[in-house]
Amino acid sequence: MKKLLALLFVFTTMGLMVSCDDDDDPIDDVIPEPTEEELQEAAVEAAQTAIDAVASSDDTATGASDETVFEDWTLANYSAGSRVRADEAPVVEVTANIDADTEWTKDNVYLLKTRVTVLDGKTLTIQAGTVVKGDASLSGANAAVLMIAKGGKLMAEGTAAEPIIMTSSDDDIQPGEMAGTKLDKDSKGKWGGLVVLGKAPVSAKTENPQIEGVDAEDSNGQYGGDDAADNSGTIKYVSIRHGGAEIAEGSEINGLTLGGVGTGTTIENIEVYANSDDGVEFFGGTVNVTNLLVYAVGDDAIDIDQSYAGEVKNFVVYVDKNSDEGLEVDGREGSLDKSFTLTNGTIYSIDETDTNADFKSKAKGTVTNVTFKSGKVKLSASFDTETLEETEDAASNVAAGDLVFSKVSADSFEVYTKSFDE
Repeated sequence: MKKLLALLFVFTTMGLMVSCDDDDDPIDDVIPEPTEEELQEAAVEAAQTAIDAVASSDDTATGASDETVFEDWTLANYSAGSRVRADEAPVVEVTANIDADTEWTKDNVYLLKTRVTVLDGKTLTIQAGTVVKGDASLSGANAAVLMIAKGGKLMAEGTAAEPIIMTSSDDDIQPGEMAGTKLDKDSKGKWGGLVVLGKAPVSAKTENPQIEGVDAEDSNGQYGGDDAADNSGTIKYVSIRHGGAEIAEGSEINGLTLGGVGTGTTIENIEVYANSDDGVEFFGGTVNVTNLLVYAVGDDAIDIDQSYAGEVKNFVVYVDKNSDEGLEVDGREGSLDKSFTLTNGTIYSIDETDTNADFKSKAKGTVTNVTFKSGKVKLSASFDTETLEETEDAASNVAAGDLVFSKVSADSFEVYTKSFDE
């Protein structure tokens, strides 16, 4: 604010100055006072100056690569031409919620015919190598989804040799295969996705928030609580493909949705491929995610909201012309004020699309050793429209040391604002 006041002082002084001719006679021309638009531009420039003092590109950042994150098991690395087709497995249709401890085995394909929820107190175990498919003929509120309600557990422990595949019924993949032949990265929105809900703290606008992508009539869609160490199970070596079905106009499901998931949950070696909405979205919670690849999604690759307080470590993102941001990060919506951690990541472009990140409202956290291949870090700034004083937003949190970038390689750190938009 001091810098802005200094700029205003200069403008005011200039407005009082008059020109004189050779005879020192005053003339009537007076430099006009700055316009409202000029004052707004000065406010944004002051915010940018504050950012430039503490954040700049660091070319020593190494980020992460497919080789450091995975063991050559992901669809993004897989050569379909080297595959031997497996025999067609029996199909088991799943038509109701899971209200008793249940195991799905790799000798079957499990076809979700509705939104299937693992209810409170129940556990779904999925064997390594199992294929789960969402019925592509279902849409809207009836789209096929696998959801773990608060208090439910998912024990999905694949391996590098036998990952668990969650995909669409339009995908011809069979157990024992890494990939099908019919669908590619442009085949999106063909079923819902995986939704995991827990009892860890979130910073939402309301109590008992309802996760996006699940209609309000289904109370199993509520998430969040006060147990930071809540355990929703174990998810390892799982590939989630071709999801993101639209449940209502403009509302799709993420590949992996994590709402209020706690640190007792283990999530490692996850791939999200060709989802129509976000790849992975965190709604608060404290869960840590290690080894994550997001490839060619239709919105943001990794999206953070509601004071997510965990760490995403070792991640690789590939954006394309259909993607929005490589990273989109928001902060709190309610009173809970926590900070995220992003460590060791690289955002690549498949088709020369910019690999940007957008840090938005009240984002707080630490970003360490992350590289953007031809992309910038965008920082939202907000201002009081009457006084032009900067209010809390990502940009002010950077200047205050609450949003820290360490060893981050990007084309630029750029302040933008919507405060003055009509």
